[in-house]
Formats: sequence, C-alpha cells, structure tokens
Amino acid sequence: MKFVLEVDMGDDAFDGKAVQELERILRYWGGNLRHYELTHGVGAAIYDSNYHEVGRWIITGSDETDTPRP
Repeated sequence: MKFVLEVDMGDDAFDGKAVQELERILRYWGGNLRHYELTHGVGAAIYDSNYHEVGRWIITGSDETDTPRP
C-alpha cells in the first residue's frame, strides 16, 4: 500500500504563502490520521486555511488512480 498526499499548488498557490499553507496542511493531516483506518481506498479531501479544496490524500495499492471512499 501507499499513502499519497497531493496538493495542487497552481500558479498563484495560496496567495504567496505556499510554505505556510503546506506546513499547516501537513500538521493538520499528520495529527488527524489517527481518526482513519489506514486501509486501501480510504482518503479525504484536503482544504487550505480558507476552506478551499486544494488536494486529497488516499491509501492506494499499486494503482494510484484510486479515488477516496466517501
């Protein structure tokens, strides 16, 4: 299995505060993972500090095109 965390940085990522936003995202999801069963297919959307969806994380097998379960 693989843990995949993907964040769309875009051209104007986070209004010039990409480092701060990525730090926040990694802290939040690092601390939040204990609430999930880490099995194939489990995942969730990732939001920035303005609550805009900017990515996702997922537990995958060898095929990284899997989509998170609701």
